[in-house]
Amino acid sequence: MAGRVIQWSITAFNQFEAAIGYIAEDSPQNAEKVRIDILNNIEKVLLHPELYPVDKLKLQNSGNFRAFELHRYRIAYYFDAESVRILRVRHTSQEPKSY
Repeated sequence: MAGRVIQWSITAFNQFEAAIGYIAEDSPQNAEKVRIDILNNIEKVLLHPELYPVDKLKLQNSGNFRAFELHRYRIAYYFDAESVRILRVRHTSQEPKSY
């Protein structure tokens, strides 16, 4: 939908930055690749917010909470007619947390 924008929660933004920083300690090139790949997938969500499955970790999910995994990171988001809000960025090896 035209006009939909991406919004990051402060927590998600900090989690994303920390993840990229951690990867960059070993390989700046890999960190940049992961960053670009995740951001490109988030861009896809703007046009097709239902592209990814319903987030199984979200309690009382109306269907607007979705999540995808890429490069061993799980990105959870919420969408409505105006925006896609990135809620969480967690490494898949972390213990799953409902919210």
